[in-house]
Amino acid sequence: MPGVEMSYYTLQTVRHITHWDDKLFSFRCTRDPALHFENGQFVLIGLINGDRPLLRAYSFINADHEPELEFLSIKVPDGALTSKLQLIQPGDEIVVCKAAKGSLVLPDLNPGKRLFLLATGTGLAPFISILRGGEACARFEQVVLVHGVRRVSELAYADELKAFATNPGCHYYPTVTRENFEHRGRIPDLIKSGRLCADLGLAPLDPSNDRVMICGNTDMLKETRTLLESLGFIGSNAKGKPGDFLVENAFAIQKPR
Repeated sequence: MPGVEMSYYTLQTVRHITHWDDKLFSFRCTRDPALHFENGQFVLIGLINGDRPLLRAYSFINADHEPELEFLSIKVPDGALTSKLQLIQPGDEIVVCKAAKGSLVLPDLNPGKRLFLLATGTGLAPFISILRGGEACARFEQVVLVHGVRRVSELAYADELKAFATNPGCHYYPTVTRENFEHRGRIPDLIKSGRLCADLGLAPLDPSNDRVMICGNTDMLKETRTLLESLGFIGSNAKGKPGDFLVENAFAIQKPR
């Protein structure tokens, strides 16, 4: 591609696309063998736009050992990237950065007994990567994945997560805010009211035993962080410095496109 600087990127081929509904899709593509990452991290991906790549941060859904890359994306009709990305077909090429980043990595959590993975929307992606990697269930006695969405059709990967929840000590708690569903409500409200743990038959959140990872929309991140701190949880403030909870801010400050 004349004029496009590709020293920081590779071109990968799309293998499979799943359209979950009119606002959400996922896809798999080939993987550069030189690309390494920790489960829970993200990478810049996108499409060639004239003389430069048009990029956005996406968390890996695949685990670090899997041969293909997998990503989950919203559809923004007038988005500079997603308006085009949602139209990709098997055989098309996408741009993938050579370096991964991200703060949602298990080594940056203090030791504990229970792990709560709190996600809204496409913030689910890094937690599937973590679950597929197997380290979470090996390290913690119980693992709870909470996924908050507006509509039932946005509960991507629900079948996989229901299967995960059949394992001892594993729980999947989907919650919907704008339609009738078994569980309804926003994640911070469900924690504050005690309903989340009560529904699962678990003791309330306790900073002496519990660890938390959070990924999703700005309001959820802010409210949940404040709530956890009020309960005595101490967050990690830098990679390599363990805390009681971890927050991924990269997507909150990134405007949908």
